[in-house]
Amino acid sequence: MARADVTAFVALGANLGDAEQALRGALKALDETPGIRVLRASSLYRTAPVQSTGPDYVNAVAEVSTTLNAMALLDALQAIEQRAGRERPYRNAPRTLDMDLLLFGGARIESPRLTVPHSRMGQRAFVLVPLAEIAPALVSTGQLAAVADQAIETL
Repeated sequence: MARADVTAFVALGANLGDAEQALRGALKALDETPGIRVLRASSLYRTAPVQSTGPDYVNAVAEVSTTLNAMALLDALQAIEQRAGRERPYRNAPRTLDMDLLLFGGARIESPRLTVPHSRMGQRAFVLVPLAEIAPALVSTGQLAAVADQAIETL
């Protein structure tokens, strides 16, 4: 029996190398992964690093439909990151590609590997602004107001 499709939202970011190309490549890789279909992707946005150093980030959010469970989707995201040369030398290190599972249907997940909804998504303009672009019902004006002091620009 096939698993029913779940709508999930994935944040993408990069600030090393050709970050714009990294995000475009990640979206293509995501869409080519069995069990995942990209439904929509936000514009690309430029933001300053948060709790980090290095060049500005390029960020986006994608809406996907998937037949994978949440852990299998996380594994797929991390495999795409690895293929893009992602290293994790320390927390919030600059990166060639970062992909975070923000929402997985209406699921609430608390595990050592995965927290859904993403625990810090409500504190970050680089997540809320692109998410509001493609799924405005998921982001309140209050949430956007709370991150209005974080500089973000559409590319």
